[in-house]
Amino acid sequence: MIRLAGEHGLLVETGSLELSHRMDAALRRERPDRVEEIVPGPDTVLVVAPGGDRERLRARLERLLARERDRSLAAEPAAAAPVVTIPVVYDGADLEPVAELAGCGVDEVIARHAGRELVVGWLGFAPGFAYLTGLDPVLRVPRLDTPRTSVPAGSVAVAGPYSAVYPTASPGGWRLLGRTELRVWDVAADPPSLFRPGTRVRFEPA
Repeated sequence: MIRLAGEHGLLVETGSLELSHRMDAALRRERPDRVEEIVPGPDTVLVVAPGGDRERLRARLERLLARERDRSLAAEPAAAAPVVTIPVVYDGADLEPVAELAGCGVDEVIARHAGRELVVGWLGFAPGFAYLTGLDPVLRVPRLDTPRTSVPAGSVAVAGPYSAVYPTASPGGWRLLGRTELRVWDVAADPPSLFRPGTRVRFEPA
């Protein structure tokens, strides 16, 4: 289904993260006229086209959605995506509380966090902030009851089913496992974000 979203946008309901990634990639390869923003989510893609013909765009999106849905039946979307390895010093303020919540030791928390490949689901909350999916279920802990007023850039954190690297200093309620010196957001770089939807990510103890 495709819904109106604000004055200039259309929201494509894909029903899955995989199809959101396919639509995001297809729209960036074959960007329709006047489309300025493409924002994938867990099961949606927001397409913003100020001044565009929305009915014409809707028809185009419907065709793309049908095509990518058919293609998804025969291919693995993230198989060729790049892998970003992130070295982490696991000394976060919430490492031990996360271990207590998870019912395991600190070493196991680290092993489980670094032990599997995650995938960038989408970006949001702040520029360059990537929601990494595929977190070990044991590490799915709630956010802090009271968010911190400032979390340093490079903090590696978990909350619910996601992990993330804070791209810049900001308030935040995710639980901090450690930190990395790798810059995931650089306004002088092209592109400024190290992550794109579908990017595979592996954490590595430094």
